[in-house]
Amino acid sequence: MRVGRALALLLVPACALACATANAQTYTYVDLVKKLTDLQALALPPQPGVKCAQASSYDRASKYDEVAGKYIAWDANGDGGGIIRREGGKVVMAELEGPGIIWRSWSAMPTKGHVRVYLDGATEPAIDLPFEQWFDGKHLPFNTPALVHDASSGKNCYVPIPFQKSCKITADPDWGAYYQFTYEALPKTAKVPTFKRTLTAEEMEALAAADLQLRDGLGSDPAGLRKGERTVKSRVKAQPGRSVRLADIRGARAITALRIKVDLADRKDQIMALRELALKITFDGEKEPAVWSPLGDFFGTAPGVNLYKSLPLGMTEEGYYSYWYMPFGKGARVEIVNDGPTARAITASVTHAPLERPANEYLRFHAKWHRDALLPTEPERGIEWTMLKAEGKGRWCGVQLHVWNPRGGWWGEGDELFYVDGEKFPSTFGTGSEDYFGYAWCNPALFYNAYHNQPFNSGNNRGHASVNRWQITDNVPFQTSFFGSIEKYFPNKLPQNHAATVYFYLAPGGTDPYQAVPLDQRLGYFDLTVPEPKKVKGATEGETIRIVERTGGKTEPQDMGGFGPDYSGDKQLWWTEAKPGDKLTMEVTAPKAGKYTVKANFTKAIDYGIMRFSLDGKPLGGEFDFFNEAVAPTGEQVLGDAELTAGAHKFTGEIVGANAKAVKGYMFGLDYVLLDGK
Repeated sequence: MRVGRALALLLVPACALACATANAQTYTYVDLVKKLTDLQALALPPQPGVKCAQASSYDRASKYDEVAGKYIAWDANGDGGGIIRREGGKVVMAELEGPGIIWRSWSAMPTKGHVRVYLDGATEPAIDLPFEQWFDGKHLPFNTPALVHDASSGKNCYVPIPFQKSCKITADPDWGAYYQFTYEALPKTAKVPTFKRTLTAEEMEALAAADLQLRDGLGSDPAGLRKGERTVKSRVKAQPGRSVRLADIRGARAITALRIKVDLADRKDQIMALRELALKITFDGEKEPAVWSPLGDFFGTAPGVNLYKSLPLGMTEEGYYSYWYMPFGKGARVEIVNDGPTARAITASVTHAPLERPANEYLRFHAKWHRDALLPTEPERGIEWTMLKAEGKGRWCGVQLHVWNPRGGWWGEGDELFYVDGEKFPSTFGTGSEDYFGYAWCNPALFYNAYHNQPFNSGNNRGHASVNRWQITDNVPFQTSFFGSIEKYFPNKLPQNHAATVYFYLAPGGTDPYQAVPLDQRLGYFDLTVPEPKKVKGATEGETIRIVERTGGKTEPQDMGGFGPDYSGDKQLWWTEAKPGDKLTMEVTAPKAGKYTVKANFTKAIDYGIMRFSLDGKPLGGEFDFFNEAVAPTGEQVLGDAELTAGAHKFTGEIVGANAKAVKGYMFGLDYVLLDGK
């Protein structure tokens, strides 16, 4: 079978391929496709002149003032339509110098407008498709489901697009909203083919084989069986306050697979145990471990056991696996430390193999878990939450992010920002947290792929969320330093807390400043259960109120958990796209006949309007101006008194205008209406 032959070709030893291409500086398209499943090559030092960067639609209001040394509008958040410029009725999305490869294309809302890719100075585009057709899986060669897919509303394409001299990407004005093109720039001496949508039979065969490995092969080592491979198996009990050794390997070798399973009683026990246990791996007798992480988090998800499979990591019914390639020169020690009060039974296997080149020609694998460590010190960068700060030569390969967000509301407006080798302005500037992880529109639906996953979400982003992204072909090489952050819009006191496990390679002697984290900080910031939102007793909630009539605009429930604790039920009714003179009539119910005071809690914001209210056609109070510089609840407002019969009544709001300072959106938000009986 042809695909089977291609899969065999794909399993050529990664280092052999890397050595050949590194010396020749020449890559065929098949060579590039092989990189899609090549974890071993990540351990090779990056060549001078190689970089990974991103062209994206980030908000161009964010700038760095070199003269003042200040970051300007660093929290600007209009990330859907940023472009380089307009040209001849088109928009220019990217202009890249070659040689290079686009490894990842992504959008949150691609539509019918064409996006065109011009390579190496050609006047005719190598790609000319409606942007939505880049991702629909129906157009060659963008039709392999592991490489081209939806992930909870995000559109992803990992088909490599190489170019030798230049790449210019333009689009029709109606292309959609939000884009990212992640690309690798190669040394000027490198040779790559110029991409054509019509691939050769051999290239299609290789692409099909990669797709097969990245779908059906997940959970197995993509390199296959290695010559001289050995496996150390153990069944141990980790006693409280003690460490237990899983393997002590001598000589120059590489850990190629790690498989672990812990005996656990229930969901609560999972969550506690996989944070109490920590994985610790030390190479070459170093004083500090290169790998330190709570056990569960290391395998790419939290809290507890959440079943999923990806290329380097996963959790299955049979246990947890890692296929990160971990070379060393003198030896490696693999341990599990039990910082909890309960003994834990653990089944493990550690597979290791001989090196294919001298140990000093490899980087060392690192993985570290932390919370709020090494945050930027510049006040204007206060929105940035550090994922990794490291010095030396190496590669950034990805992150698992655990979010504790008990109030709900969207936690991830923030962009990823990667500063390489001392950059003041990041060469990777993202468009939103979920966009970095490959999905969109804060969609809480779970998804599973080779390179990115949302293996857990408590529901509607309220409580726990766990996401990961592995940068394999689009890893970020650095020669002297790397600083990677993701913007965090909401403070810990909200509460909204982040914890990250970061995966990277570093040359021996490089600086990895992350230390082991005490148990109270691993467990003390989240609850085992998600608290229910508080509601005002007897109130009619805006998000569930019956709409009787609406003369304009649209209404929908909106999650307000991210805007403080003073929203009943953490949601509101949101009325948008209306104009002055429009009315919204809703139904409230009096439980019995009598006199009532009508009270309500509303929202005020920069684009909200001026309203007046009535009950059964009778005015309630005067005009209410809901303008405010920031989104906030008004607090309970007394609208007036009314004598009511038992049963349903019509509560009406009318837009009468907007504050002179307001953005003229004329929006309205209702948290609740309360008929307070006398």
